[in-house]
Amino acid sequence: MKLSNVLVAALASTASAGKRPEEVNNLAAEGLHRLQLYISKNGYPSPKTCTLENVAVRREWSTLSKTEKLNYIGAVKCLAKLPAKTPAAIAAGAKSRYDDLVVTHIQQAFSIHGTANFLTWHRYYTWAFEQMLRKECGYKGYQPYYNWGWWADNPKSSPFFDGSATSMSGDGAYVAGRKSVCFPSSDMCFIQLQPGSGGGCVTSGPFKDWKVNMGPLATVVQPPPKANPQADGMGYNPRCLSRDISLQSANETRDDLVAALIKNQKDIESFQTVFGGEFAKGKMGAHVGGHNTIGGDAGSDFINSPADPAFFPHHAMVDRVYWTWQNLDLAKRKNAIAGGISGIGDGGPRGTLDDILTLGDYVGFKNITIRDAQSTIAGPFCYVYA
Repeated sequence: MKLSNVLVAALASTASAGKRPEEVNNLAAEGLHRLQLYISKNGYPSPKTCTLENVAVRREWSTLSKTEKLNYIGAVKCLAKLPAKTPAAIAAGAKSRYDDLVVTHIQQAFSIHGTANFLTWHRYYTWAFEQMLRKECGYKGYQPYYNWGWWADNPKSSPFFDGSATSMSGDGAYVAGRKSVCFPSSDMCFIQLQPGSGGGCVTSGPFKDWKVNMGPLATVVQPPPKANPQADGMGYNPRCLSRDISLQSANETRDDLVAALIKNQKDIESFQTVFGGEFAKGKMGAHVGGHNTIGGDAGSDFINSPADPAFFPHHAMVDRVYWTWQNLDLAKRKNAIAGGISGIGDGGPRGTLDDILTLGDYVGFKNITIRDAQSTIAGPFCYVYA
């Protein structure tokens, strides 16, 4: 797609918001313009494989046509029907290619969150999912994202969560009588997370019969689902997909807050910190707020969260925010890195651009480095966001 068409797509996506907040969209469009200027001065990072003439464009869910939405939904369900490549001796709960992705997230959870590789690892992971949809299930489109800020005041009104045939399914059945829970944990009760509007099994939309096969591991749902038969959470533990859509959490993803994150955090360390949540200050941050907006058994479980198919459009939006922030000052931010490598809050050795990003042995993608994943138009990637 030519650059002019990319810019038109970005503007069209913004225009489609109508009365919805558009500051984050405007920042994304400005970032894309600055990316063009940077390329005109410095050239393409991978001119033989990716230019703005052939780049893929990822779009917001509500801007997709009915056919495009159904094609994506069908491809996700296809991936959940293909047999797993992870041996049962490792993960008895891995029953599909989709579950292969869940397994590697479970295995690496404490070395890909709150770490130097968080943003780039999840960029690679989401791209790998997109490639699996395209190569293994015949999907012709690209990974859509869910723009939290457009729907933060009422997520269930969005075409993403409205429970229609072209949604990613809706809320769970309402479960009355629930109490607030401590977040992030009972011994670090920085936030009282109130019950959302669901809590039970998803009852509408294309994923109402979706099965969560592994976990739970770190769900905030109380009482938690039946314990997994394996200590590592990868045993077979089939149950419904539950959700508990939370306005409290969605409030952390408001357009003005995400725009402030992009504009006010000038270095990668502060950007990651605010984005990931400052729990001790009572702030979930947009990343965690987006997960807890989905809620439910898997949606609120940072280890097992990919088991809910809403995970990938959510993380495409995480990547879009990161991409926008990078583009606004590429000279300083294209290789910016901060944080440790040894698990959430544990510090340890500092991350470097040459650290390895792996998707494990069974997802089917080669190891790359953080450096390889710093740009969406270099390394294995060739995409931008509208």
